[in-house]
Amino acid sequence: MGFLLESIKSAFELILAFDPEVYITIWTSLYVSAIAIIFATLAGVPAGLAIGIGRFPGRRMVITLLNTLMALPTVVIGLVVYGFLSRMGPLGEFGVLFTPTAMVVGQIILAAPIIANYTLGALSASDSRIMPTALTLGASTTHGAILLLQEIRFGVMAAIIAGFGRIIAEVGVAMMLGGNIRGYTRTMTTAIALETSKGEFAFGLALGIFLMGVALLINLFLNLLQQR
Repeated sequence: MGFLLESIKSAFELILAFDPEVYITIWTSLYVSAIAIIFATLAGVPAGLAIGIGRFPGRRMVITLLNTLMALPTVVIGLVVYGFLSRMGPLGEFGVLFTPTAMVVGQIILAAPIIANYTLGALSASDSRIMPTALTLGASTTHGAILLLQEIRFGVMAAIIAGFGRIIAEVGVAMMLGGNIRGYTRTMTTAIALETSKGEFAFGLALGIFLMGVALLINLFLNLLQQR
C-alpha cells in the first residue's frame, strides 16, 4: 500500500512540475488524435449520411461491414497498414512508417467506421419526413442532406466524441505504426506500457491520471449530448 501511495504522490509531482517528457507525450497523443479525428469525421459523417439516405443494392451488407469494422482489433489495423507502409509494401517509398503520419492513418481507419455508424444510428432515429419534405419544397439533395445533418447534429457530435475516445486510448496502432519513439511518436498509452515494464510506475501513473481525465471529459460530453 505504501508503494502505491508513494507512486501516486510522485505522479502528481510530475504533473504539477510540468515534467517535459510527460507533457511532450501528452501533446503527441492529443495532436495525433485531433488530426485523425478531423479526417475521420470528414470521411465518416458523409458515409453515414449516404448509407442512411441511400437505397441501393447491397445496403444491408454495407451496414453489416460497417458494424464489423467497429469491432476490428487495433492490432489488425496496425498490421494491415504496416504492410502497406513498410519498405516492401506498395507505399513504402513515401517513408512514413514510424512517424505521426502513419499513426494518423491508422487512427482514421479506426475512427471512421465508428463515426459513420453513430451517424447512421442518429439518422435512423430522426424524423423520416425531413428529407422528402425538403425535396418537395424544391431543395436539392445536397441542401436536404445539410438540413438533415443540422437536425441530427447532437448525434453527429456524439459520434465524433466517441471516435476520439476510441483512438486516444488505443495502443496497437500507435505502437505498430509509430514505433513508440521518445519525443516523436510516443503516446500516453504506449508510454504507460513501456515505462511500467521498465519499473517507472510513477511516470506511467502520471500519464494514466491524465488519460483518465480525458476519458472523464469525453463521458461528460457524451452524457450531455445524449440528454440533448
